[in-house]
Amino acid sequence: MYQFNFHKADNLSTAVELFNAFDEPMYIAGGHTLIPTMKQRLSAPSDVIDLAKIPDLDAITLAGDTLQIGAMATHAKVAASSLVQGHCSALATLAEGIGDRQVRHRGTIGGSLANNDPAADYPAAVLGLGAQIVTDRRTITADTFFKAMFETTLEPDEIIQTIHFPQVDQAVYLKFPNPASRYAMVGVMLTRTAGEARIAITGAAASVFRAAAFEEALTADFSLPAIDAVTLPAETLNADMHASAEYRAHLCKVLIKRGVNALSS
Repeated sequence: MYQFNFHKADNLSTAVELFNAFDEPMYIAGGHTLIPTMKQRLSAPSDVIDLAKIPDLDAITLAGDTLQIGAMATHAKVAASSLVQGHCSALATLAEGIGDRQVRHRGTIGGSLANNDPAADYPAAVLGLGAQIVTDRRTITADTFFKAMFETTLEPDEIIQTIHFPQVDQAVYLKFPNPASRYAMVGVMLTRTAGEARIAITGAAASVFRAAAFEEALTADFSLPAIDAVTLPAETLNADMHASAEYRAHLCKVLIKRGVNALSS
């Protein structure tokens, strides 16, 4: 690990001022990506700015039909929240299945979204539930937030404040995890609102994406026969030591079918 300076910001404006004052700064939330990459000398920020002490940035509240989760809320806090469980139990289930206990008590929802790891769980939740990401300067819809592997529409000094989840009629999250890391080899968030199906898939490609063909078929007819002939092109998916692209394509459809069964019962 290279030498760096460490700063604790006590509010958002101070964090942004610190970021813009240095040559190679980085924000840190839970640190589950930044710290390992620094230890491996793959990342060498001149200054690390900690967001953990900013007041109320981990709050979970309900405003009408909208669930608002602060960016610094840990996975454990999201999983245990009665507000999350009541608003969308699938989101609580997703958070409970991230990593191990140590990861869940340090990792944060905002850090996960800003990092946009292609196998992370929260991107599927945000995209599948049609959430909005509120930063210190604007509101970004989930459909425009994720750009590519480890890339989002956030500006370099921009900070996620809260994530707003609208009410949906039904939702289920199903994941086929890597047995060692618990990252999703494939994770599927399937939701329904007023009969419209929405499906977000993580772990299968370079970034989270919506399964448009499956969505269209299930919106017209929410049943297993409706998607019998629907396929996911394998050439658009990841292939690695854990699974081929063809296997991931098959697994996506298997999990979508299980989701249909779960929401139909």
